[in-house]
Amino acid sequence: MNTFGHIFRISIFGESHGNGIGVIIDGVPAGIPLAETDFLDDLSRRRSGAPGTTPRTEPDLPKLMSGVYNGFTTGAPMAVFFENTNTRSADYDNLREVPRPGHADFTAGIKFKGYADPRGGGHFSGRITLGLVAAGVVAKKIISPVKINTQILEIGGDTDIANAIKNITGTGDSLGGIIQCTATNIPQGLGEPFFGSVESTLSHLVFSIPAIKGIEFGSGFGAARMRGSQHNDRYISTDGKTSSNNAAGISGGITNGNDIVFRVVVKPTSSISLPQETINMKTGKIETLQIEGRHDVCIALRVPVVVEAAAAIGLADLFLLNKSR
Repeated sequence: MNTFGHIFRISIFGESHGNGIGVIIDGVPAGIPLAETDFLDDLSRRRSGAPGTTPRTEPDLPKLMSGVYNGFTTGAPMAVFFENTNTRSADYDNLREVPRPGHADFTAGIKFKGYADPRGGGHFSGRITLGLVAAGVVAKKIISPVKINTQILEIGGDTDIANAIKNITGTGDSLGGIIQCTATNIPQGLGEPFFGSVESTLSHLVFSIPAIKGIEFGSGFGAARMRGSQHNDRYISTDGKTSSNNAAGISGGITNGNDIVFRVVVKPTSSISLPQETINMKTGKIETLQIEGRHDVCIALRVPVVVEAAAAIGLADLFLLNKSR
């Protein structure tokens, strides 16, 4: 499904080479100051153009179609739309019969019986994250004074990001990376036990981002190598502050007031220009595929702001749920 949320609900739509990309946001409180210019900083962080990113450039200018009047949210459903202006659909003509390794071409063809739009990955494209970033801008206003920041920890196992990109560029191959997200000024009491936990809510959204293959909170997988005496976060004040933060600010699925910290794994970009073997769905024979088109060498470079948006969306829904109780 393409909808997420209980109170702060978002629905994304569009295809990479269709008319455009958009998001419908419901549950936005009335009276929040909002203008199209408020979206530009985060959208620019997602935009291509830097070394290691796709040469496809789009203006990505948001159009507020509804839900805003005289510079304030109205409480009605909000629609934000982005027009596609720079498409080269011919690059994808052969993908109906020859699915790209690592992509959704095969599964999309099976699930949607051959009717899915294959151009640029269609609805499975990373370009759909425009809607998430737009919704994240609104969500960040709802959760203020909570602040969310991300940083790239490594690319292809190298903490020297520029060096990693320099070494992979021109090889025809691609790299992935690890991104850390930190949310500060978190109020206590957000989240529910089990299915409505903060971890499950944020993970659900993070895994909606194409290319995300893993997530860990706080000490994460490192906790398996720790003892309880090492992992337990000691409370050092009555406001819930702890001496360490192995639990990432979450106890029993509920925020305890400490920073929420998690890291995500971004896989290497699937579209590479090196020859790859795959199956021809029409002939049933293995053949060599040479992918054409414009693609990111490392999509992880453009993911940090999308992870921020996912975290903000999840926290906004949890915040409004908590407020409604």
